[in-house]
Amino acid sequence: MIVLATNNVNKLKEFRSLFPKEQILSLKEIGFQDEIKETGKTFRENALMKAKQVSEKMNCLTISDDSGLEVEALNGQPGVHSARYASDHNEELNNRKLIRKLQGKTNRKAKYVCAICVYHPDGTYRIFEGECEGIIIDEAKGNQGFGYDPHFYVPELRHTFAEISLEEKNRFSHRAKAIRKMLEVYDENFGIK
Repeated sequence: MIVLATNNVNKLKEFRSLFPKEQILSLKEIGFQDEIKETGKTFRENALMKAKQVSEKMNCLTISDDSGLEVEALNGQPGVHSARYASDHNEELNNRKLIRKLQGKTNRKAKYVCAICVYHPDGTYRIFEGECEGIIIDEAKGNQGFGYDPHFYVPELRHTFAEISLEEKNRFSHRAKAIRKMLEVYDENFGIK
């Protein structure tokens, strides 16, 4: 059993779209109901914390992802607080706060950051990271994706993440880059290559 330490259906969908087999189960699918602590100061710390907690309780290989948006003009905010920037997991309020904070600022450089931890039942783990650079635009565009995707414009794509298909997003996204690094180390059954 391989568990993805999330109940976020969008993250689960992205993970499953990049794996050779749909072998990853969500917390809901395994009946895990404990509150997961995310008190780290970095994406790496949070990814490790989540994976360790689930793996130790369920005695299984656990993958966790901690990711978010870092905006240069806001000194890296919202960062590890991306999902709770204005309100707990309320994307509309989070996006509204982001755009409000950027009013009058000409520097719109931002990057999505992802840290993925693979935690084994024996206590060993590895962390993989990925980033995608873009700029924040005021007007939301597109209805694909989630989080800050409607405002995250990637010049190379000439679109926001919310305007492109999941397959296209998987060519560029922070999460896809981290997952590809992970799959360079692990085979599809999570044995070391």
